[in-house]
Amino acid sequence: MTPTGTQIILDPLVPWPLLVVAAAVVLAMVALALWRGLPGWWLRGLAGVALVAALANPALQSEDRAPLEDIALVVVDESASNRLGIRDEQTAQALAHLEERVARLGATELRVARVPDGARNEGTQLRTVLAEALSDIPRDRLAGVFAISDGLVHDLDTAVDLDAPFHLLKSGEADDWDRRLIVRNAPAYAILGEPVTLTLRVEDQGAVPPDAGDTATVNYAINGEDMRSAEVPLDQDMDIRVTLDQGGMNVLQFELDAPEGELTDRNNAAVVQINGLRDRLSVLLVSGEPNAGQRTWRNLLRSDPSVDLVHFTILRPPEKQDGVPVNELSLIAFPTRELFVDTIDEFDLIIFDRYKRRGILPNAYFDNIRRYVEQGGALLVVGGPELAGADSIWRSPLGQVFPAHPTSRVIERGFTPLISDLGARHPVTAGLESHAPNGGDGEGPGWGRWFRQIDLQPDVGQVVMEGAEGAPLLVLDRVGDGRLALLASDQAWLWDRGYEGGGPQLELLRRLGHWMMGEPDLEEEALTATAEGQVMTVTRRTLEDEAAPVTVTAPDGSETELELAEAAPGEYRATWEAPDIGLYRLSDGTLDAVIALGPAAPREFEETIATRERLAPLVNATRGGVARIEEGLPDLRQVREGRAAAGRGWLGLTPRDAHVTTDLRVAALLPAWAWLLLAAGLVLSAWLREGRR
Repeated sequence: MTPTGTQIILDPLVPWPLLVVAAAVVLAMVALALWRGLPGWWLRGLAGVALVAALANPALQSEDRAPLEDIALVVVDESASNRLGIRDEQTAQALAHLEERVARLGATELRVARVPDGARNEGTQLRTVLAEALSDIPRDRLAGVFAISDGLVHDLDTAVDLDAPFHLLKSGEADDWDRRLIVRNAPAYAILGEPVTLTLRVEDQGAVPPDAGDTATVNYAINGEDMRSAEVPLDQDMDIRVTLDQGGMNVLQFELDAPEGELTDRNNAAVVQINGLRDRLSVLLVSGEPNAGQRTWRNLLRSDPSVDLVHFTILRPPEKQDGVPVNELSLIAFPTRELFVDTIDEFDLIIFDRYKRRGILPNAYFDNIRRYVEQGGALLVVGGPELAGADSIWRSPLGQVFPAHPTSRVIERGFTPLISDLGARHPVTAGLESHAPNGGDGEGPGWGRWFRQIDLQPDVGQVVMEGAEGAPLLVLDRVGDGRLALLASDQAWLWDRGYEGGGPQLELLRRLGHWMMGEPDLEEEALTATAEGQVMTVTRRTLEDEAAPVTVTAPDGSETELELAEAAPGEYRATWEAPDIGLYRLSDGTLDAVIALGPAAPREFEETIATRERLAPLVNATRGGVARIEEGLPDLRQVREGRAAAGRGWLGLTPRDAHVTTDLRVAALLPAWAWLLLAAGLVLSAWLREGRR
């Protein structure tokens, strides 16, 4: 506790306006006495002053003050970029040095605020942390701020109100250098089969050694495939053309071979995610004869604006002869050669709806369709009674790729289509009951009956639906690179007409068509991963009774094995919180997948060379200084406010002399009777002086 000097304060006995009037009256009386030449005018004036002073009631105020310590704030950058190389050690040394030097100054408190590593790829938020720390510090006690950082801050728009010196202790080394990979532009969507252009750039930063070379090796892969390599020049934009052939999300990965001596390889990779979309689906629908079901197929395909449909219906079989000229039998001739030889590969899907061999398509054409399927095409066969007859297309070369063969028996009685045990796990039919008109409530699947089915004997493939007597109703199979589906009934139209409540024909046919198009979401064997923040959900879809563990490889090369639990028939899942952002690889020994959590090169590693430029405006505005830790840690001095707070080998703090008042005493300068006695004496003296005259 330190007593301070006293001061005089006024506590008027009358309102201030009256006090001013009294002072004016005294002044007027003194002026009158002076004008009349009275020798005691000055004594009269002093008497008036004494009276006015008595009314002003002057008092002597004294107080006791307790001094408060100044505060020095240290902002420690603990972001990922400030842990590269020896920066972590430099930061620890600088903090210990400041603690020791501030303790030497005395009467100064050291407070530390830490800048954490951004969890949402927001970068180094140093100014934000500084502003929050300043809100808890009385400004009349703040002597200075020190930031221990590499200067790579990312919240430059954050306002900081600072009236004390700001100093930067910059980490890093003068010979630091780094090579990074930049993706200049990448589309979010791409049309399958059409090339898209990505622009990449490889840059060197910092003190690049002469032997670093002028080219770099870029490794690249799509959707986890084997890496391929290319040699590219440095510091030049490169346009890369990529053609996607897989629908859904495609992950393109680019990596640089890490050169020796660079600061970090965390920015040597880039991940681009492009959603592959089909522009237009080209579908050929051939109906062997007019039937109620063809309208269902036609309406379904016409309702999708992305489908280009070519539909032919055989209205008049060749065996019907009535003398009508051939050129009058149709508006256009059936272009069999153009469709099934010249342009067959341009169709994404071919549908045979109740078609039988009638001599229109020779066996060579059916053999060409078989080749089309084996080389990646999709074929859907909807069978009616003709599929079981002697003219069945199963008896053509196309029958070689059928997953089942007809027994020549046609079952004509009511039955309810059912999902098989395998179908409950297959994405084409899994959960189909929930799309029934009544949502699958009550007994049975919740849809109406059909009344005709071709008896099939399965050979290969997957029986996902069963009909009368447990016979296969819908059989799916992969043939070479293509896919084939066989529907052993032509009465799906009953569901479309709402018979006995109808059924989920649109959902079934939609899924069936998308499965045949290779839609990733409908793959029966698939390994996928999604992420929400840092939580990764791994999904394995399989037709097997169990799923193997999935090994997750993190960006740093560490591996974690996840056990999957069955979440739904044929679907196994596991959730895992990833420790860091970047590219993760997943594998169960059979299937591989990749997923990017945030960018492969986080914002912290976009630029890694330490700099003073981003904090220079704050340093200059407060007349602070910048010291490189590598060149030696500075001494601390106290400087007066308004003067430069940095010099060669030293940084300054501004003493604030803040205090808190502990005691306050007020005493009257003179008692009232003393003021009255003083005024009376002065008046008497003036009277005596003037009387003697």
